[in-house]
Amino acid sequence: MSGARGLTAANDVSAPNDLSAWWLPFTANRAFKARPRIITRAKDMHYYTPEGKPIIDGSAGLWCVNAGHNRDSIVSAIQAQAAELDFAPAFQFAHGIGFTVASRIAELAPGDLDHVFFCNSGSEAADTAIKIAMAYWHTQGQGQRTRVIGRERGYHGVGFGGISVGGISANRKVFGTLLSGVDHLPHTYNRAEQAFSRGEPEWGAHLADDLERIVALHDASTIAAVIVEPMAGSTGVLPPPKGYLKRLRQICDKFGILLIFDEVITGFGRTGFAFAAERYGVVPDIITFAKGVTSGTVPMGGVIVRKHIHDAFMTGPEHIIELFHGYTYSGHPLACAAALATLDVYRDENLFERTRQLEDKWADAFFTLKGLPNVIDIRTLGLVGAVELSSRPDAVGKRGFEAMERGFHEHGIMVRTTGDTIAVSPPLIVTEDQIGEIVDKIATTIRAVA
Repeated sequence: MSGARGLTAANDVSAPNDLSAWWLPFTANRAFKARPRIITRAKDMHYYTPEGKPIIDGSAGLWCVNAGHNRDSIVSAIQAQAAELDFAPAFQFAHGIGFTVASRIAELAPGDLDHVFFCNSGSEAADTAIKIAMAYWHTQGQGQRTRVIGRERGYHGVGFGGISVGGISANRKVFGTLLSGVDHLPHTYNRAEQAFSRGEPEWGAHLADDLERIVALHDASTIAAVIVEPMAGSTGVLPPPKGYLKRLRQICDKFGILLIFDEVITGFGRTGFAFAAERYGVVPDIITFAKGVTSGTVPMGGVIVRKHIHDAFMTGPEHIIELFHGYTYSGHPLACAAALATLDVYRDENLFERTRQLEDKWADAFFTLKGLPNVIDIRTLGLVGAVELSSRPDAVGKRGFEAMERGFHEHGIMVRTTGDTIAVSPPLIVTEDQIGEIVDKIATTIRAVA
């Protein structure tokens, strides 16, 4: 049955019989509840419906299940930790596994990004990074540096800081004036110049130079930081133009501005490296992470900062709190256990290197979709792909929505859609045969919504 009630017996909590109470996030709730997309379990590369139908996971959950679903070692680590230490406060106290995980993450980060501040999501990580950047300049006697420069089409979560520096209008327009003193770089996408680029497009590095104009407008003495995603993911997968990120680094250095990379999506293997910063040979001052750090099993996020930023706070009386910021669940023991086990899987199975090895095969498969009805662009990077479809004149986003819905119900695949763009980012354990299966299912779906 469809609708808000009547799915299954009331005592089956995995397949509820009442859908009215849960207001789903970033969801067309009325459409969903008319034809629900319910999943009850998952393993490796697949979700399963209440009827037991397998759904191949083309989106790594929500860009996060990089190690695959319900990996035995990760599940066991979470279970063991829950039985030993369920919670410990991180305000004035700590637990040993948190220090171990922080060290492991710092070892993966480039350069002297040596210190980790834990939170619980990418949204919290973005707001934390912004606050650390502002507070850092206060320690330097430059408290007037409060401006943060984001980018059009950028996504930095849904906190007020994140949507202020983000550049997706639907996420911003009904929430008031947001943070003051924010400006935005232009986005990096130009279909006329970049359509059907594999990896980083050749055109567009010069777009970083707009930061010079913004600095001239506001003066460098007022700007705390620039925050960008190395690859803009949620807006529809926009790889950075060749040389763009290095140019941003150069301009930030020129004017003494901190550079923040939001690696919530790109972190932990998605582009073939622990962090995209390594792929592009750029050392930012701050990196945000979340999602893949626990392979989506337990919420965790964080911020990694360079040594000189951390050390700038470590002054004054030793009994005084250096940074008045944090969350009840920062460094939660279960999240730390999940992270440690997940990092072991990445290391032991060489999943980052494996992504690099599969990147060309992934792109080859994705570009077979060129020429299908309404396909106006294809973009790939690492194990990420996007197929942009032309919009119906009277219903922008409807074709993408139908592709997501029909893909799940009729073709057994889960994908993300942004407007009329289908975004795909499978778990890093995907096989070559499964890449072919994913692309075949997407092709069938594209034809079905033509």
